[in-house]
Formats: sequence, C-alpha cells, structure tokens
Amino acid sequence: MPDHECNLIREGDDVVIVGGGLAGLFCALKLAPRPVTVVSAAPLGQGASTAWAQGGIAAAVAEGDSAEAHAADTVAVGGGLVDERVALSLAREAPARIHDLLTYGVPFDRDLEGRLAVGREAAHSARRIVHVRGDMAGQAIISALTEAVRKTPSIRLIEGFAAEALLTEDGAVTGLQLRELSDATAKPVIAASRAVVLATGGIGHLYAMTTNPAEASGLGLAIAARAGAVIADPEFVQFHPTAIMVGRDPAPLATEALRGEGATLINDKGERFMLARHPLAELAPRDVVARGVFAEIAAGHGAFLDATSAPGARFADKFPTVYASCVAAGLDPTKQPIPVAPAAHYHMGGIAVDDRGRTSLQGLWAGGEVSSTGAHGANRLASNSLLEAVVYAARIAEDIAGSRIAALASLPRALVVPRNCAMPALTEKNLRAMMTSHVGVIRDGDGLAEAVRAFAAIERDTGNIVLRNMATSALLVAASAWSRRESRGAHYRIDCPAEQPTLAHRTMTTLAAAREIAKHLSMPARPVQPMMA
Repeated sequence: MPDHECNLIREGDDVVIVGGGLAGLFCALKLAPRPVTVVSAAPLGQGASTAWAQGGIAAAVAEGDSAEAHAADTVAVGGGLVDERVALSLAREAPARIHDLLTYGVPFDRDLEGRLAVGREAAHSARRIVHVRGDMAGQAIISALTEAVRKTPSIRLIEGFAAEALLTEDGAVTGLQLRELSDATAKPVIAASRAVVLATGGIGHLYAMTTNPAEASGLGLAIAARAGAVIADPEFVQFHPTAIMVGRDPAPLATEALRGEGATLINDKGERFMLARHPLAELAPRDVVARGVFAEIAAGHGAFLDATSAPGARFADKFPTVYASCVAAGLDPTKQPIPVAPAAHYHMGGIAVDDRGRTSLQGLWAGGEVSSTGAHGANRLASNSLLEAVVYAARIAEDIAGSRIAALASLPRALVVPRNCAMPALTEKNLRAMMTSHVGVIRDGDGLAEAVRAFAAIERDTGNIVLRNMATSALLVAASAWSRRESRGAHYRIDCPAEQPTLAHRTMTTLAAAREIAKHLSMPARPVQPMMA
C-alpha cells in the first residue's frame, strides 16, 4: 500500500505504547517528560483487564514477611518453570512499586495503625496481598493512573484505535499500523516510531468462557508473532476456578480472596469436594482447584462457592464487586451459594522478554500480560500479575530512557489491507468455542491437533484482520499445547497426565514453527516432532 493511502499521525519522535492498562499507563508516567503516545482501543480506563482485577498486588510489606518467602511461593506454584532469579528480583522491587502507586493516588487499604492492610490468597505462605476495599484494587489503580496520565502534558492519547500490525525493517521496529474501530471504511493510520511498547493484555477472549474483557483477544501476541518475535510458553493458560455462571460474557469473577476469608466450594449435595483433592482444599493452587471444579461440573454435580458464613453480613462492604454481580443476577450471596465454573483468566505465556522488557525485535518492548518474563512458569501465583506489570513497566521506561533511539530514515509503509467487512460472528464464536473445548482446562492430543488445523486454516484464509490475529494467537497456544506431551501446572493433558522431567524447561517458539506443526498435522500418516527439544 503506498504511503499516501495512509494517514501519518506522528513523525517518529514519540515512544508509542499500545495499551491502556496498568503496564501501559505506568510506563507512560515513568517516561515523563519524554514524549509518549498511548494508543488504546477502548476509552482510557475501560477495556483493560487491570480494571477487572479483584485480588490486589502481592508484596512482602508486612512484618515477618520477606521477598525471599514471596519468591519461594512463586517458584513452588510454577511447576518447575519459574526463573528463580526473575521471581526474586520481582519480589524485591514490590515495595518500591507499591510506593509509586501510592504516590499516584491509589488508596490501598490500611489497618487501624495506618499500615498497609494485607490479605492472603491461595498458595501464599503469608498475608501479603495489598487490596483496595477488598475486591476493588484493579479499578482503583486504573482510575488513579488514568487521572495522572490525563494530567501529564508529555503523554498524547489516541483512543478508539486498534493496532493491526507491527511495521519492521531489517529486523527493527519502525512503527505500527492502526485502524479506527468506529469506522470500518477508515484508512489505516501509521504511528511511526523506533520505540514501541506493547502492553495489550492477554488472550482470555479467545475462549468462550472468560473473565477478561473483549479487548483481551491476543492482539499484541499476534502482531508481534507475525513480525517474527520469539514467543514463550504460550500453552500455559490459567483458568480461574470461580467465575460466576450467570450467563454473562465476560463472566463476573468471584475473587480468590473470598476463599481466603473462608468461603468453601461445594457441589449440589452440599459436599466440599476439594477436601479430597488437595491438603489445602479451596486454597490449593489455581490449576488444581480449576480441575476440581471442572470435574465436578462434568460429573453432573455442579459447583458452587458457599460464602454464606464468610464474610457473612459484611459481604457487601468487604467484596462490593462480587456482591453487585450476584445481586444483578438475582442472587443473594449471603444466603445462597454462588454457581461457579472455570474460565480463561490469565496467560502465563506471551512475547518473550528479558529483564528489561526487551523482545527479540530491536525497538520493541513488551510489558504486562502480553509478555512472558519467566516469573510465572506453568502456573501463576495469585496477585503476582499486577506486580509484574508495574515492575516491568518501570524497567522498560528506564531502559528506553537510557537508550539512544535512532531516527527513522524513511517513513514506514502499511502492511495490511483489510476487506471492509464486519467480523463474521459465527466464525469468531466457533473459534472461541473450540478454544474452550479443545484447548481448555483439560486437553488431549487429538483435540489439540484438530484445533491446530482449524486455527491454521483461519489464519491462512480469512481476509478479516481482527479474526486473523485471533487465529494467530489461538494457533500459537494450541500448537505449543500439542507439542508439550505432559501435564504441568495449568497445562493438563488427560492423555499425558504425568510431568516429564525432560520437559522441565520453558517453551520458546515462533509463528513459523507453529505453522510448521499445522502443516505436518494436515498430512496423514506422517510422524510429527514436537516443537520442544
């Protein structure tokens, strides 16, 4: 596409950050007063998974706790794949990042003596979760940062635009192609820059059952992969065990903190089914609880979160978000058990980054859920995600501030020409349904192979850019899940139920490798080698 057919919105002097969640906004604020352009598909403060986060931020700020203990808990949950050095550095930076958020106006809960109040969540050995009004941390953080960003003159906002493609030249980023979401006939817009930060969130909306907003459709993962970036651990998707099943998409979330306060999981007979599955029962690691809930539902017994005794009469004050979701659906959680089911919640995989948030492409950084740092391994420890987002956003800002970003010798050109048509809803629905049924809580080789073939065909043949990017991310997840012939952390294969010591390493792959898997799976009677050594 010739340059004159695109609108150019910047001459390449800004750092361009894609994403209006915690990682993107925090990075923009940390870069001030350097010129920054923040691109957000939804109005700022909306459409980001951060705003939906109920748990809080994990930080060893209480007396008797330590960064070492926090890191040890992170490693223990991660299925043998956590980078211990990364986990420890993350935990050690937590207090400083909490201080930053307080400076930006986040009203974290405090105890009667004025100290930060901390709660406990699954698989943590201590009370170290910093909350806002019990379950409103995410919304409070986004509100405070949005206000701070709007008051910062060095930050330019472009709202209502989605990134369609990364533009590169000789392995280096030169900008992004964007498109206005409200106008299907609009010409593409080029944001020219040699310093791009992807903070686009996760992949939850690839699944039919998810707690994530529609914007979490794997966009950043897809455009980075299509540009040739290395992708890490895409097969590891965490399913939250207690999404509230009231017919909403996305499903409201019943925060894990409820179980930390004593809520129990029961079936339709009133039996606590997690007692027989793990010594920690409801506070077992999320993958264990998710499979327990899934199995109970599959057996026809249903699954319910019983919070009628804890927190009791204080429910509405202590967990206002959950309470409001229940009441809106005609449920009184102080008197009735809440129907729950596992739903796609967090992606441990993502664009592979180093300690500074740098990707394998020159000029491209990634932070938040779209990235994979090695901190989560095969199964994320509760409330480590918001911590990772702020820690790496600060590191990315510091790295960019200390880097010499070369000027663009020429303006980039658009790469993608879409067909001006609405997304085929049925195909998107089918993709999401297949992700849930074939690449969900419990997987098997035949189902994964079928999903790989289907997603590869969509990625290859569709003319719809949004659907193509969704299929790209889905293909990466499914192909890596097919290749990992074991069960580890959140990745559970019923045909390979044991961990394999030889596979106790992270996955590093590319879109080309995933396509090769799909190609071979489409050829009958030919052996296919997994992507992993």
